[in-house]
Amino acid sequence: MILTAAPPTLLAGFGAAPATSMAEKFIYFSKCGWRKRGNPFRICCVPKDGDKGHLEGFSVLSKDVPWEVESTWSTFAAYFFILHVPLSFGILPAIARILHQSVHDPVITAASALTLQGTELSGFLALLYYTANNRNKLPCFFIGTSYSEQRNWLKASALGIGFLLLVVLLTSILADRLIGPKDIDNPILKEILLYSPISKSTCFLLYCFVTPLLEETVYRGFLLTSIASRRKFWQAIGISSFAFSLAHFSLENSLQLFIIGCVLGSVYSWTGKLVSSVTVHSVYNAIILLFVSIS
Repeated sequence: MILTAAPPTLLAGFGAAPATSMAEKFIYFSKCGWRKRGNPFRICCVPKDGDKGHLEGFSVLSKDVPWEVESTWSTFAAYFFILHVPLSFGILPAIARILHQSVHDPVITAASALTLQGTELSGFLALLYYTANNRNKLPCFFIGTSYSEQRNWLKASALGIGFLLLVVLLTSILADRLIGPKDIDNPILKEILLYSPISKSTCFLLYCFVTPLLEETVYRGFLLTSIASRRKFWQAIGISSFAFSLAHFSLENSLQLFIIGCVLGSVYSWTGKLVSSVTVHSVYNAIILLFVSIS
């Protein structure tokens, strides 16, 4: 989930409103050549010549995915309705009742949200493994691919973070002028951050590690890459960003979430590394958490 000033989706069951939360290329062994670079003991998965220009030069995403492209939406639907919706809505109050704790207890809220998000991530990875028609190709999904310094993922991530913050600022100003200013304070999230070191650490672990890894794996690594194997990369970015926005169930922030998804998708498409969009997502969420905690 992408964080804004609104409370996270996973906290919605504890009395909060739904969240407005805020890559890796599939280069597989069938299209990869193993070769040594620099250190003779370091081996990287590098695309063969002529394999990087098939998506109009900007995107380096491969058309070779380790599952049937026709099953993309059925796999996504299985994740969405079996994992995402049940684990994001309605389960936290049940956990609180079982533990005989208040649904507003900050530690229970943060720990339960972290557990459920981790379960959702594990479930999707299992689904990804189960639906792959060539599981030997899956390692490249996480390893990524090696390119020149012109495609350096650290530089791209830094640029993406700056651009994302600028976009969010501009869209927030525009929204304030169109529909009027709204309170950016988030008392529930702020209470969790200030309640204790445990709740604060858990919250940062959730939104700066587990959540970015989950959402970038699902919406950029899986969905965007699968769509890009059949469509133009910019169409894949738009469609996956639309799904990303819908998954947060926040109508008032849907446009901002869509734009954020486009920024993350562009960073991922350009670098071909999931780590780039995960980094942008993580740093953005960390900035929002710091802002909420000191505001």
